[in-house]
Amino acid sequence: MSQRVALITGGAKGIGRGIALDLASRQWNIAFCYRTSEAEAKTTAQDIIRQGGQALALRCDVSDPVAATHMVTQVEKEWGRIDVLINGAGPYHRRNLFDETIEGWNEMFNSNLHPIFYLAQAVAPAMKARKAGRIISFSMANADQMVAQPEVTAHYIAKAGVLILTRTLAKLLAPYGITVNAISPGFIDSGSTAPQELAAMTKRIPAGYIGAVDDTVAAVRYLLSDGARYVNGANIQISGGWGI
Repeated sequence: MSQRVALITGGAKGIGRGIALDLASRQWNIAFCYRTSEAEAKTTAQDIIRQGGQALALRCDVSDPVAATHMVTQVEKEWGRIDVLINGAGPYHRRNLFDETIEGWNEMFNSNLHPIFYLAQAVAPAMKARKAGRIISFSMANADQMVAQPEVTAHYIAKAGVLILTRTLAKLLAPYGITVNAISPGFIDSGSTAPQELAAMTKRIPAGYIGAVDDTVAAVRYLLSDGARYVNGANIQISGGWGI
């Protein structure tokens, strides 16, 4: 089967949707998962088909290791392979560390970090057998700086963990022709952040403006290209200079 297959977590809207539509325009088969965004998932699936790809929308809570592994099995059964895994799911909440709950603390790790481990374990065997594959995970600009983050502490630690896990996976999988890289967006107008918050941040961004979903999609397109075959364990910041 020559058709290329991508699995995108959090692909119903925002950056994940942008990646899905870009790949669909190049006739990829796109499987994507969502947790609660059923209406958006339906629209995205329709748009993938309009762009020339095939779509498989799956409701899945990737913080559940059994569900995450089952989703990989579903996609491989449907299309025979997964060429690319995009770890795009990554909810966050803003809450002072001393006001954080145990549930809220755990949610940030369960949703942002642990699924990358579950899904990498699930997709790796077939990728290793084919000696080919790409994995891209999303961290956040400045997660590599290890600075204090009183309002998003757990989320920030989880995103720093994404970078460590990315480099570890890259080292383990490179001998099999598989690349594993991270993308770290800054402030992107993806629909997940209130416009007033984005506007307030503009003056802190050296480039002087908020990034667009297309800026992130372009980085993904590069990492999936033949030109990036030797790029492994990297972290690309898409932030207009914020967070460096």
